[in-house]
Amino acid sequence: MAAHIKRAYTTPGGTKPTNANKRITGQTPSDPLHRLSSDAQRRKDNRARAVSNCRRYFGPGCSSNTTKDCDEFPFATTYEGCAQPEYDMHAKKNNFSVLPVSKKQNGDAGTLLGQFYRENRIIDGMDDGFLVTITS
Repeated sequence: MAAHIKRAYTTPGGTKPTNANKRITGQTPSDPLHRLSSDAQRRKDNRARAVSNCRRYFGPGCSSNTTKDCDEFPFATTYEGCAQPEYDMHAKKNNFSVLPVSKKQNGDAGTLLGQFYRENRIIDGMDDGFLVTITS
């Protein structure tokens, strides 16, 4: 998952879905990510949009078998997730990245993200932004 995020940050135009002007949020204090916990439907819509794009670009089996899962960035648990344009008319379309990854690794990453939210007391909404930094 870290490799996916790093690629989304460093070569956003080379990720799927296609968007030549893609600029993924969550890298700078002026453009952070925001936790989405109170709106279950929006989280569901974020995931559905991610899976739909994984299937479109990588084939129907990329997110519906026992070994692969669709990873999305920004996370489905953020307001900046894949369905953001459906909720915010000013949001850029296709300003996210999807990639089929190991189902186990994606699940483990989701568990770690939940722990990060709890341990750092990241609250729902636009008043508590956070950044994602990948170091290697």
